[in-house]
Amino acid sequence: MSTQSTADIDDAGSSDHPSRSDGFVRGASELIGGPLGDHAVALDRPAGRESRFWTAARIVLALACLTLALHWVQKSPCQDGAWQNNVQYTRMCYTDVLALYYAEGLNEGKVPYQDHPVEYPVLTGYFMGALGLPVHALGVDNPEINQGQWFYNLNVLVLGALAVATVAVILNLRRRRPWDAALFALAPALFLTATVNWDLLAVGLAAFGLFAWARRRPVVAGVLLGLAGAAKMWPLFVLGPILVLALRANRLRAGLTAVGTALVALVVVNLPVALPYRDNWGRFFELNTTRPIDWGTLWYIGRYLDGKVNTGGPGSTGPFDWLNANIPTLNWLSYALFGLACLGVAALALLAPRRPRLAQLAFLVVAAFLIFSKVWSQQFVLWLLPLVVLARPKWGAFIAWQVAEIGYFVAFYGELLGTATSRPVFPEGVFVLASALRLGTVVLLCVLVIKEILDPGRDAVRATYADDPDGGVLDGAPDAPWYDRWRQRPSDVPAEPAAATG
Repeated sequence: MSTQSTADIDDAGSSDHPSRSDGFVRGASELIGGPLGDHAVALDRPAGRESRFWTAARIVLALACLTLALHWVQKSPCQDGAWQNNVQYTRMCYTDVLALYYAEGLNEGKVPYQDHPVEYPVLTGYFMGALGLPVHALGVDNPEINQGQWFYNLNVLVLGALAVATVAVILNLRRRRPWDAALFALAPALFLTATVNWDLLAVGLAAFGLFAWARRRPVVAGVLLGLAGAAKMWPLFVLGPILVLALRANRLRAGLTAVGTALVALVVVNLPVALPYRDNWGRFFELNTTRPIDWGTLWYIGRYLDGKVNTGGPGSTGPFDWLNANIPTLNWLSYALFGLACLGVAALALLAPRRPRLAQLAFLVVAAFLIFSKVWSQQFVLWLLPLVVLARPKWGAFIAWQVAEIGYFVAFYGELLGTATSRPVFPEGVFVLASALRLGTVVLLCVLVIKEILDPGRDAVRATYADDPDGGVLDGAPDAPWYDRWRQRPSDVPAEPAAATG
């Protein structure tokens, strides 16, 4: 069996065209003349042999830049920091990046963690300080500049570069399917939330980590995923699928290497703050432990339903209201449900007729965390974007999800404005409905991914690649002998096809 990864194979003549392979796009293409014809080959040439400048990859990268530029325009009413008459809500342009420049004391030259507690993991705090403190120093010498605006725009440039780099990673992982990356580049969620917070820092690092794993560099992959986990916690969840798949494929050494180096990187980044400034470092954990039910979550929807079905006497509460008043129990229940979901994903990885792809399991785990979490901020949608593109690059359900995210975005700002003015913009039921639709479409995506794991013939990526282009050492590897014995599979019947050879 060849040990060459499918990602490293010459892609000549194998590019996928959504208008041919994706039912939703094929139907929509009838509005403009139907699917791409056999003679439209300008965008279907192998990498390095294009005859025109505007290849598929370059078009997608340009689209990502356009989306980010439009995002900057959408946020422009808030960039001066003079948020009068609730402009940050009426124009839907609020961003933590600008607000926290002042709230975290960066405008006074305060060093994150050293001079004050920070509500984010350490790498995000380092990032805030690395950009914010030079802006403050510049503002001291040039008092005429708007420090907050300079800080925000500097963040836009760096976070935007990370977003474009993420698109480039997707393009490299899907050289035969370059148009898959357009799902990320054109996503309304990217347009609406790219710089609401610093989530693109973790997204970019996690994307590089997945790329390193796909290129069979588990040490580098572990370091990058550990750094991403030091920015936002969710990239650490990708390590579980890596380990389970490595177990099934008899590649446990590579899986343990990635997990081990990720934990080392996580500890190394945290220690310089955790040891001398323990209380300030622990602010992130304290907030996550003590926060009640937040807007838009499964638990928030439950609280609303409590008020509709509660038939008890005055002062009686429903189960979700009770959980909101008993936060330790809420925490444990949320953790327990997420843990059960992870066990379910692990069981799926071991029981599936064919070993699932890494992106499929990673998407399911991160989605499960959001579904059962008591906090689901608007920008958390960015966590799922690259994973869903790699896991299930089909436009129909993706568009439904993005429409639901747009609805939630609008309803969320209506809720914020109503709270600020004490005059409801929408009935509470509208916001709850928007939350339920967002939750429901994520659950739908999970169901569709699970169906494709159980029936690999539905998997669009495996219709183009022999196995798993993101799998690295897992790509094309047979299942472990112990697994074949456990499943009572004849040893001379391969469970996985070898990697394609051209």
